[in-house]
Order: sequence, then C-alpha cells, then structure tokens
Amino acid sequence: MSGNTARLESIATIESQELFESFDFEFQPTTGLFGVNTFSKAEMKKRLPKNIYKTLMKTVEDSEPLDESVADAVASAMKDWAMERGVTHFAHVFYPLTGLMAEKHDGFNDPDGDGNVIAEFSGATLMQGEPDGSSFPSGGIRQTHEARGYTAWDPTSPAFIIENPNGATLCVPTSFVSWTGQTTDYKTPLLRSMQALDQQARRVLGILGEDDQTRVISTAGPEQEYFLVDTSFVNSRIDLYTAGRTVFGATPAKGQQFDDHYFGPINPRIQACMFETERELYKLGVPVKTRHNEVAPGQYELAPVYQNGNVAADQQQLIMLMLKRVAKKHGLTALLHEKPFAGINGSGKHLNFSLGNGSVGNLFEPGETPHSNARFLLFCAAVIRSVDKYAPLLRAGVATASNDHRLGANEAPPAIMSIFLGDQLTDVFDQIKEKGNADSSIPNGVLDLGVDILPNLPLHSGDRNRTSPIAFTGNKFEFRAVGSTHTIAWPLTIWNTILAESLDFIASELEGADDLSTAINGVLKGVMDSHSRVIFNGDGYSDEWHKEAEFDRGLPNLRTSADALPVLGTPEMVELFGKYSVLNETELLSRLEVLLEQYVMTVGVESDLVMKMGKTIVLPAAVRYAGELASAADDIKDLGLELSSDALEEVVSLANALQAELKALAGMLEHEDDDLAAEAAHAASETLPQMLKIREIVDALEVVVADDLWALPSYQEMLFIR
Repeated sequence: MSGNTARLESIATIESQELFESFDFEFQPTTGLFGVNTFSKAEMKKRLPKNIYKTLMKTVEDSEPLDESVADAVASAMKDWAMERGVTHFAHVFYPLTGLMAEKHDGFNDPDGDGNVIAEFSGATLMQGEPDGSSFPSGGIRQTHEARGYTAWDPTSPAFIIENPNGATLCVPTSFVSWTGQTTDYKTPLLRSMQALDQQARRVLGILGEDDQTRVISTAGPEQEYFLVDTSFVNSRIDLYTAGRTVFGATPAKGQQFDDHYFGPINPRIQACMFETERELYKLGVPVKTRHNEVAPGQYELAPVYQNGNVAADQQQLIMLMLKRVAKKHGLTALLHEKPFAGINGSGKHLNFSLGNGSVGNLFEPGETPHSNARFLLFCAAVIRSVDKYAPLLRAGVATASNDHRLGANEAPPAIMSIFLGDQLTDVFDQIKEKGNADSSIPNGVLDLGVDILPNLPLHSGDRNRTSPIAFTGNKFEFRAVGSTHTIAWPLTIWNTILAESLDFIASELEGADDLSTAINGVLKGVMDSHSRVIFNGDGYSDEWHKEAEFDRGLPNLRTSADALPVLGTPEMVELFGKYSVLNETELLSRLEVLLEQYVMTVGVESDLVMKMGKTIVLPAAVRYAGELASAADDIKDLGLELSSDALEEVVSLANALQAELKALAGMLEHEDDDLAAEAAHAASETLPQMLKIREIVDALEVVVADDLWALPSYQEMLFIR
C-alpha cells in the first residue's frame, strides 16, 4: 500500500466536507447569551435574600472573611438555578499543578429512605470537597499513600454550567490544598498574592493622601494564540496527537514569508468554529472581544476583555477547554502548543496586566502629563525595579519545555527580561535619572493622513515594541513571554508578589518623610540609578542587543528552562514568597520539583516519539526508496543506459546518518540522575540537541524520498488545506 494513503484520504475528506452549522445566528443573537450559564452577581441578587447577598458581596468585593452562615442559602439558590437548566451533577473545579482544570462530579440526588431520591446541595458541600490529593503532582508534599485533599469554595469566581450533549454539570471554582493545609494548586497562591499586592498598594496610596480603604485589584486580559489543523491530519501524525508539536517536518515552499495570513480574511470553516467558540464562552460569562488571523498560516488569536486576575485565570482555562471542544465538532484540532510547527511563528499567551480600584481608577494610567503624575510614576517605578531585581524569577515563571522552543524566535521575546516604556515615559524617567525630577512630557500628536475624507488620528507619543518581553502599552503592561499552554495564574502570582515587594520598599522609603515631594523624587531617582539597565526600547531580536544585555548591562539570559527553574529554590526566592505569605518554603520547593519533573517528562515523551517515528516510519520509507532507486538503476542499465547514482547515494547517506544518530539518542535516553535539576540539564544540553540533529536528517529525507512513500502529512498540507 502506498505510504501516503492516509494523507490522500485526509485531503479528500477535507475537500468534500460541508460547513458545519450548529445554530441559526439570525434568531440566536450572541449578545443575549452572555452569562446565562454563570451564577453571576445579577443572578445571585435576584435569588438570594437581600441580607445574604450583601454579606456575600462583602467577601467578593472587599475581601472580608466568608460568613459561613450564608453558605446554605447560596447553595440552595445555586442548586435551584442549576437544576432549572437541566443540571444533575455538581463538581468542585480546581487547578492542580498539572496546569490544567480538574473536576470531581457528584450527583445532586440522594436516597430519601422511602425508595425515592431528593436533590440536596448543602452549604457544607458547597464550601468544601474532598478529592484524592495524592495522584496529582505535589513535589513531595503528599505521598501516594497519603490521599486526602480538600477543595475550598472560591466565592470571588462565579460558578458556571458546562453543557454536554446528554447533560450539564454545575462547576464550582475552588482552591485545592493537601490534608496538611499546604497548597497544591495554582489558585491559592494567586489569591494570596493578590491580597499581598492589595496591602502594599494601599500603603502607597495612603502616603499619597488617596483612598487607601478600597481594595486594589490586580487585573488581567490574556490573549490566546492557537493553531487549527484538520483532525484527520493530526490523527495521521503521532507526534502532533501525542505531544502537540511536530518533531519532524520539512519547511514548505510557502510558509509565512508573504505575511498574507496576518489579519487576512478568515476562512469560512475556521470562522464557523470561532463563532461557536465565542457563543459557548459568552454563555460562561467570558467577555471575548477580539479574533483574527495570526502571522503563521493556520494560526489565530482570541482575546477577552480584562477581568479581576483570579477570574481571568479561571476563564482562561475555559477558553482553552472550549477551543478544543468546539474545534472537534468542526473536524478540527486546536493546537495550543507554543511551537507546533518549526520555522514559523509559535503561539503565546500575552498577559496584559494592571491594577487599581473603583476610587482611584487604573494605577498605570499616565494621564496627559505623566511627568507630574506622582502616583503613576511610583507604580511604574515599582514595575521597573521588579523587572530588574526579579528578572530570573520572571523567566522561571514562563519556563516549560514547550515555551523554550518559542522564546527568542522571530515572533517571541528573548529570554532576556527587559522592559519597553516608549518614547514618552523613557524621556520622563531619563529626566528623573539625570536631574532628580521631570518637568515635561512629550505630548501626544495628531496624524494627518493627507486625505480630506479621512479623519485625523490621535498619535500616541510612543510606538509599540513586539520584541520586548515586558512592554508598557498605554495604561497597562504586557508580559509577552507567557506560553500559549500556560495557566496565567502562575506568572500573575509572580507579578503580584514582586510588585508587592517593590511597593513595600517604596512605601517604607516614603513613610515619615518631612517633605513628601522631595522624598518621591528621591525614590524615583534611586530606582532609576539602580535599575534603569532593564529599560530597552530597541530590537530585542538583534544580536547586538543580546551582546549588550549580557556583557554591558549584566542582564541574565537564562536560555532554557533547565537554566531558569532552579532560581525558584534559591534562598532569595524562599524569603520573598514567605515574607508575603504567598508560598512557604515547602510549597515553593514543591513547585520547583514539579516543574523540573514536567520538563524532563516532556522531553522524554518527545524523544521517544523521535525514536519511534524515526525507526518505524521514516527509516523504512528511506530504505524502500533506496531499493526502488537501486532497482530502477539496474533496469535502466539492462537497457544499455546509465542512471546517475547521486540520488541513491544521498538517500543511503541520510539513512545511514539517521540510524547512527538514533543510536546515539538511545544511549542518551539511558541517562538517569536522582537530581531532577541535573536530569533537566542533561535533557537541555544533550537530548534536545540530539533530537534536532535527527530532525535535520529526517527533514532532508522528506524532500528527496518519493512522495508516495512518505506517510507523514506535510507542513504544506496541514497549514494550508482547510
């Protein structure tokens, strides 16, 4: 049988496929669906007694301790609301250290003793669940025989209903802790870090004579990049199906070099999938706002409006879940891996973050004259100080085997943590550094397009920089280094914690000052004198910047996760997270162990795929083709003609090289070390480079072996056929 039978069948299936239509958009407008499957504030206000609702809102909005007396009333109302929508089961949803969503389902119905059942959902059940705590990654906090774990209701994140074809489930967002009370999830430290940031931000506001009684909330608006590939292609590639990325694949004749996919017209089949994804997310109260084609062929982006950081983290999990579920209905697979295809743009999850409250507004809003906005300058200075002082921690916060393939590539920032401020803010902070204060700001202008019928456009005082890992974008900062598979809870926890430390430093410097204005200028100049080296507005991709950053500025360049992750175990990080009660030493070190283990296991899975595919798919194709060439040469020779042996020699040479390099990889995979950091270093320095050597050989074979013998769908097919 021809080796490319599966490829040809996949292409034929795609070409004959009709557009999947699941609803009539004219009679089911999306706007009317927003939040219908969430137990929102509006729903609670409608169903709860007034005093219960007010008490609950004090917890949700003001972080006051949860009054257990309200739980029964909330549980009863939540159950009634859910059952009216056909719900039969509930689940405490939590976010263990896998980085994915976890859930344990229980039915509402209990026997009543008379041969019937009665639906029950008590306040105690709402507030606490008890899933198995030993089968999730814990970094040594829990052993296999120590199974008890607890989930605790998070009232700040609304409960929601997940619909399935044959039923629906009420999902209650929760924190997940071990029997010993130590956190084994991503939500709990995020909530702790938000609390720490609130406390220190209010200290600074109080010193400035502003409202320090209203809670300061960190907010987030993460963008989600992803690929959509026909499922028949994915099913034909064990690497895509298993690891989410291609370990082999020759560069196609046309990739992204024309830049014609970026913001281009969206394919109807893709748009149908997008429409339905948005509808499902709207039902869940996720305020998705933006969609468009991304740079790489087959790549797209979806972005929501910013939310409370904790809610944004929960909703980001729902975005990933719905992208995968809905894509499947349309015969597509949503690839969330940071680098599913080599040689073209990978996918990130740009984390836009800010902080503020209803009284003072956005604390990263510079106003028309930022040089005179002391509040903004202090909070912006806190970011500058945090980026410089904790650059290795920020790098560790986005460190995964998958993200290492992306950082530093042509669409992603380098692993060097720097900050882009733009012309206006750079000028203001340069003035502060040079003379101790700033007395002017570069004004915004107006852009005249030279066409009478077109409006004049407001011109920002500074451009954007897509090569910077941390960029100021007008009234927020964008952390571009986050990977597309990440939960944003972990990098957001890090941001909240390091900003809390810098605001603590600033507040301590300002408290008790005789002349507040002089003290503020002194703090700002001190930050610039000590930390301005991280400000860089140029091309982060250039070789010149890498040399300047490392050798002239002394900025760390932790290129791999194996380099970055051990930072989490240093005494400085233990002290930082402990000081603000975000993670104790045991909890922090457990995360280090889990992340190192996940890195090693990921590389292990991918190297096994390289071995299996190399031996059972690629090498047989090369040998068969060599045999065909040799046989053809003999047949032609019998006719008295001569066929050049160049093609045969090339295939045989590549096949021999492939066998040799696979053997070398097999030897590397026998390496074992009880020290996870050492094992990760081996994976980064030995295994991954060897896998790349093999890839180069296989990709060279792909472009010379006869197409009818090549079983793997090509990049050209997967990226362009819809």
